Amino acid sequence: MIGALDYQAFLEAKRAIAPVYGAPIPASVVHPICKPHQTAIIQWAVQGGRRAIFAKFGLGKSVMQLETMRLTLEHAGGVGLIVAPLGVRQEFIRDAHMLGLELKFIRTTEEISGPGIYLTNYESVREGKIDCSGLTVVSLDEASVLRGFGGTKTFREFMRLFDQTPYRFVATATPSPNQYIELLSYAAFLGVMDVGEAKTRWFKRDSQHADQLTIHPHKEEEFWLWVNTWAVFLQRPSDLGFSDEGYDLPEITINWHPVSTPIDNCGVEYDGQGRFLRNPAMGLQEAAAERRITLDTRVAKVRELIEARPRDHVIIWHDLEDERRAIESTVPGVHSVYGSQDLDEREEIVMDFADGKVARLAAKPVMLGSGCNLQRHCHWAIYAGIGFKFNDFIQSLHRIYRFLQAHEVTIDIVHAESEIEIVRILQAKWRRHDAMMERMSEIIRTYGLNAIEAQAKLIRTIGIVRREEHGETWTIANNDCVEETRTVDSNTVGLIVTSIPFGTQYEYTPSYNDFGHTDDDQHFFRQMDFLSPELLRILKPGRVMAVHVKDRIRPGGMDGLGFQTASPFHAETILHYRRHGFAYLGMITVVTDVVRENNQTYRLGWTEQCKDGSRMGVGMPEYVLLFRKPPTDPSNGYADEPVLKEKADYTRARWQTDAHAFWRSNGNKILCAEELVGLPADEVFKKFRAHSIATPYDYESDVAIGEALEDAKRLPPGFMLLQPQSWHPDVWSEVTRMRTLNGSQAAQGREMHLCPLQFDIVDRLIERYSNPGDLVFDPFLGLGTVAIRAVERNRIGQGVELNAQYFDDAVRYLRAAEEKINTPTLFDFIQADPDVEVAA
Repeated sequence: MIGALDYQAFLEAKRAIAPVYGAPIPASVVHPICKPHQTAIIQWAVQGGRRAIFAKFGLGKSVMQLETMRLTLEHAGGVGLIVAPLGVRQEFIRDAHMLGLELKFIRTTEEISGPGIYLTNYESVREGKIDCSGLTVVSLDEASVLRGFGGTKTFREFMRLFDQTPYRFVATATPSPNQYIELLSYAAFLGVMDVGEAKTRWFKRDSQHADQLTIHPHKEEEFWLWVNTWAVFLQRPSDLGFSDEGYDLPEITINWHPVSTPIDNCGVEYDGQGRFLRNPAMGLQEAAAERRITLDTRVAKVRELIEARPRDHVIIWHDLEDERRAIESTVPGVHSVYGSQDLDEREEIVMDFADGKVARLAAKPVMLGSGCNLQRHCHWAIYAGIGFKFNDFIQSLHRIYRFLQAHEVTIDIVHAESEIEIVRILQAKWRRHDAMMERMSEIIRTYGLNAIEAQAKLIRTIGIVRREEHGETWTIANNDCVEETRTVDSNTVGLIVTSIPFGTQYEYTPSYNDFGHTDDDQHFFRQMDFLSPELLRILKPGRVMAVHVKDRIRPGGMDGLGFQTASPFHAETILHYRRHGFAYLGMITVVTDVVRENNQTYRLGWTEQCKDGSRMGVGMPEYVLLFRKPPTDPSNGYADEPVLKEKADYTRARWQTDAHAFWRSNGNKILCAEELVGLPADEVFKKFRAHSIATPYDYESDVAIGEALEDAKRLPPGFMLLQPQSWHPDVWSEVTRMRTLNGSQAAQGREMHLCPLQFDIVDRLIERYSNPGDLVFDPFLGLGTVAIRAVERNRIGQGVELNAQYFDDAVRYLRAAEEKINTPTLFDFIQADPDVEVAA
């Protein structure tokens, strides 16, 4: 048996802290040219060995990268490589010269002449011209190229190329705090945490959009504290307690220039009728069409603005090649950079503009918006149009609006009148961006670069104050299941039925005691190693444990294969329990809804399979794994207390059906708030009224249902949907003062609230593998399904649940079951309509 102290140590080791790969250095070894805030960050990065520097434009990001790399190589030796966007070569060479460093720009491996620091561009790495296998340290400048986790060639290639590089750094001025996947991509590249693990720890799952991340409200602070252990967000030197002298941003003027749009050809509605006015709420396709229609008008406005300031240097940002060609033919003296251009020619134009030799430059933000320092001779930018990509916009704006800019900056943004909604979206993202960056500054000001205080705060979620509730035929505890199961007497449980957490798939609580709060499947089963011996101990000899599991899908970007694969979780579970002394009896297969599953994983789509059927696997069924504790007497194989059945009751037909390994389920289960969330409002009103009249009034339960609807934005503000109902004929409470509202299926109402096992599956297991009066145990009780069904079948229910809300719900349902009052179920709330889908 593994001791309590071992288990406590295991839980404490779950703290999400970035590992340390480097070595501490004194401030005295940092080059004296570095500012105090730069010196502090360089010391922190060198000691961490794999860190992210998110420093606002003009704070010396390139200096910090160069000095971090120099000091790391002094410690470890070998070759260091800085990978940077096109157009920033001269910036690094200039800063390296100030630091007394020799920095050589290379495009191929053959140009590496020995130990030292080298500079290359992303194109050379992506095209395989640089052999990265022998590098000691790499630093990615403007690492936002990694933001498309799993779906971009850049991310997959860079994860593979630098997987063996001991020291890794990323640096960018504007990571988007609203795009969590970008931060997770950085963490994955640095080797801090796998993206899948990070998703599980902090984010809700969207059943309709697999990669749309919404952070759990109760986990937001923990998430940002974790980020603070491996990344520094610096907005100004004073965030680290240093003086802001010399770091004042200039005034900035934003001018919006709407241009007229044609009143003809406004498009058509879905029913074919022509529109009288242009659609302001346009999507990507309509926006692109609008850009083409208004091209000449917008470019004419750009020329008008330039003619009003003919002597000023200006950069003209555009998104389309047609816009570039129109600008070249309309604006005199403009130089352009574009994708098909020779790389040397492109870089020469950019450097000439940065040095003031060229007065007018046209470029795409996606190409030139990152890394380049263009403020020395330019303080004016014109946007020939606007788009949906906020990161490209904010990056390009800060090419000239940055610390050390000596002049007031002017930003002119030209857009079509019909694009006013896109303008509002851009402005709203801008406000959110500023607010989130300020929040990160607050964390830096609070905790600094020393994560010790943050670590202490992260550990406070370990442990739980035990609660117990019981009735005549049931006992359940709100506790850690390992700690609670250790208190159960040996050889007393007649049957264990449970649905274990599916590895790292879900977290049910914000506690580190949660089995879902693990790094990977191996880590999950290490925690199960503390529980499984206890389950074997408490089970009567010869009796059965039934474990509900499901395999999981691994995204292609996680394993580098580029396509989704299946993780055989059920097989790993079988091996785990066999190692702990359970005998494996077999596996029951329970079918699931393939269409709904495809919405969650995007891997079974019809269109995609028509493109390449070789990528398609199958729907992931659920399994019930059957294990048995060996009996005391192995001579005949019977349990010490056999599960007896009378043939008059347990018929041949029932036996044949039970013995089959393929089970179907009617899908009925305890009612979850999510089921109400997904129904139209009129149906919710009718079903809630029936429930309210049929059962004793429960204030807390009714409020909880309302809160779940409110969280999902399905609680109407104009009328009371969940009205207290009356039994008296003179008091009418069924009059609905509203029109019928047909809502579509909404997302889950409560975070982490997963529905329990289906009743009929549990019923069959209880009746098949236990005797009346047996103790039926569930270490992962959830809403109490196993205990409830045991009570209703003349057994004794016992279980453990860590989630306090689930525990409270289970107590109410168990009391209702004991009082012979029907627990509200999913079927009670499903509209008798053939279009309503019920799980198979």
